[in-house]
Parts: sequence; structure tokens; C-alpha cells
Amino acid sequence: MTDHAGITFRFAHLSDLHLSDLAAIPWRRLLSKRAQGYLSWRHRRRHEHRPEVLAALRADLLAQVPDHIVITGDLTNIALPEEFLSARRWLQSIGTGDRVTVIPGNHDRYVHTAWEESCGQWSEFMRSDAPAPARAADDVFPLLRVRGGVAFIGLDSAIPAPPFMAIGRLGATQLARLETMLHELRGSGLLRVLLLHHPPVPGEEKWRKRLVDAPELCALLQRTPVDLVLHGHRHRALQSAIRVPGSDIPVFGIASASAAGVLSRHPAEYNVCSVKPVAGGWHVRIDARRHDTSSATFVQRVLATFDVPRHS
Repeated sequence: MTDHAGITFRFAHLSDLHLSDLAAIPWRRLLSKRAQGYLSWRHRRRHEHRPEVLAALRADLLAQVPDHIVITGDLTNIALPEEFLSARRWLQSIGTGDRVTVIPGNHDRYVHTAWEESCGQWSEFMRSDAPAPARAADDVFPLLRVRGGVAFIGLDSAIPAPPFMAIGRLGATQLARLETMLHELRGSGLLRVLLLHHPPVPGEEKWRKRLVDAPELCALLQRTPVDLVLHGHRHRALQSAIRVPGSDIPVFGIASASAAGVLSRHPAEYNVCSVKPVAGGWHVRIDARRHDTSSATFVQRVLATFDVPRHS
């Protein structure tokens, strides 16, 4: 943090955009679990995830001029190749690859799809600062990007799940790589922010939607902690914590970026996190900007403020 002493770094967190319109998709392309997702979209989700709400959020987000933007998955609905292309265009409309960081969600891995036809379309937004050639998710995650004294560590919890399931899994290989990465970040003077799609705290999500290896992740973080965890998946604002020796790791979930709030009662929202270096660590303030349906504007409230001690 030495190079950024006294400078407040602001980054936005949004999730679960579900930005695709599936109206023109022919049935022959839905002969898989995608049929389930299409019917869910047709009968329910298209009334909740609205393009006009996402457009309003995009305008408000750009007006905030954050230094960086992180998106914790579910940009698509049923992981069709054209959905990934549409999402890439949307991502390019809010910033360049070095200013926007993306990780996948379960809807982005709804079925098995070739990397180059799916999340590989977003490679510029998922590229670590020291990238290796990426031909699959195993080549990408965990990703590491350092911006303004903050280390963004992105995980991939998305897996193709059976019908009516939305579970996530990190896997032993990714967890081992994460632990190595966190060991290497010790003494770096960086605020460590962990990004994943599924809630990391065991018991916070229904059995069929849970992160299967959440206990293993929490055990790892007790050995090699981070300073903040951000996630999506639940389509609502959540605050919790992971207990580690001597402190708690704050955990924040976020509502869907496109939610009208008609069905869920949780309208679109995104958070703006301000990180200011102070003596002995950082002061963090998180402001939530929530879509107000009556005025079609975003209203801000202070969600949390806390201090993070500098780690050794």
C-alpha cells in the first residue's frame, strides 16, 4: 500500500445480471437442462430481471466513476454461446478489461459448454496480472489482480449441476492454489478481497444451491485469511462473517443487478466500496445503491464501515 498512501480507492460490486432475452431461442437448442432454465425464464424470471432496470443501473454505475468494477457471476441465463457474446458487449460498455473483473456463476455453467464458446469470451476481464495461456477454467482460477493497493482474488465455484440443482464447488486443486496464493500475499501490504459466486458460509444457502466445499474454504481461510469476501447467487443483500483466529472476515452478498423487485421484493442493488489507508491498516466504507421503483433512480445508504488491520 506504500505507493497508494492516503489515496482512497473505490470499487463497485455487482452480481447476477441475467441480461439475456431468450424469446427468440428455438426449441431444438433447449434439449438439455436448458429447457428447465428457459421455462423458468419464460414463466417467471423475465418479469423480474428487466433490461430497463439493468440499463438504469449501468447509467448510475458509470456516474459513480469507480476506480474498478467487480462482477461475481451469473451474467447469462442458460449459458448459450450468444449469451456470452452479448455479455461481453455489455462488459465492454462499462469498462476495459483492466478496469472490470469478472468471475463465473452457476448460470454461466448451466450445462457443459466449450471454454472458447462460453466464459472464454470474457477472458480480458478474467486475466490475472501475470496470466498463463487459458484454455479452460483450470488455467484461470484463482485469478489475482492488484488495483490501487487492493488484491482481488477471484474464484470459480460454478459447475454444471443436475436439473433443479444450483450447487457450486471449488475443488481441491483450486483450493490448494488459493492457499498458495494467500501465503504469497502475506506481508504484501495489500487489502485482500476474495470474490466468488456462491455464499461461502456453510448453512447460508439451501442444500440444492449451496457451495459444497464451503467448510473446506472456511478452514483454509482460518489458516490463511483474507480481509473481505464478496459474493452473489442469493439475489439479495446479505451480511455475515467467517470466524478466523482473532477476528472475523466480513462477508457481503448483493442483490441481482437487474431485479425489478416485483417477485423477489429485493430490487436491483450494487455496492460501492471505499478503501482508505490509515495508520495500521485500512478504513473500509461500503455504500449500497438501491433501485427505487417509484422514482426509477438509485438511492444510496451506508451499508457498513469498519477498520481492517494491516496483516503481517
